[in-house]
Amino acid sequence: MSEAVRRARGEPVIIGYLEGRAIVGLSEAQLDWLADYSAPAKIALHNMGIASAMGMTGGTTVSATVWLAHRAGISVMATGGIGGIHRGALNDVSADLPTLAQTPVLVVCSGAKVILDLPNTREWLESWGIPVVGFGTDELPGFYTPRTGLRVDATVDSVEALLYLWRAHQPMGRAMLVVQPPPEEFAIPPDEMDALLQRALHECEQAGVRGSGITPWLLERLGTLSEGRTLKVNLALLEANASLAGRIAYALSELS
Repeated sequence: MSEAVRRARGEPVIIGYLEGRAIVGLSEAQLDWLADYSAPAKIALHNMGIASAMGMTGGTTVSATVWLAHRAGISVMATGGIGGIHRGALNDVSADLPTLAQTPVLVVCSGAKVILDLPNTREWLESWGIPVVGFGTDELPGFYTPRTGLRVDATVDSVEALLYLWRAHQPMGRAMLVVQPPPEEFAIPPDEMDALLQRALHECEQAGVRGSGITPWLLERLGTLSEGRTLKVNLALLEANASLAGRIAYALSELS
């Protein structure tokens, strides 16, 4: 992702936690150390203070990354997919969503993770004033798959058109989602993805997985059921989103 940002003439700034310290701009050595850390923590907005007090080391979710980026003056963030509302549990809302509703950062992603309740997640974004702009698409992507049947608020085909919308939206004080589908050569067709997901969801319920363990369990199981295809899609969309974010960041710097 860092290389993709640099190729787009942007400057990559990776965020994480090392021994209780939030680092905005991990060095290559720090990133290698974090990647090899034996028991990394999952650090979100709700446990950032605890992570600092207890000296935790780990990666930051979208909620924590967006919050830290904004405080550091960074207005563009790239990720794979945001969190959302879990299936069958409308009260199980990812901290990513309320953080996006309170933080004016432009977030480039490939939609929300397909294991979530995408229609209700899309409705939440609309209700809380977070616009979804499709970059070269008129539908919200489903992470591994390009189409979900859920419409975006606007479609653009250039960074210049996107920045026109972003500058008009900034006074609202909320994030804007810029979504693009996974690269076509890696994307999984919607029908095939749904069949894989339904099987994984059934197995997850049978295994009794609950709470925060559901997402990593499902993602790993989907990787197995798809014979590694979901991992390839994941890596490809991460690089593509980083590249687009780099282009946006460079264009923003030129404007300012």
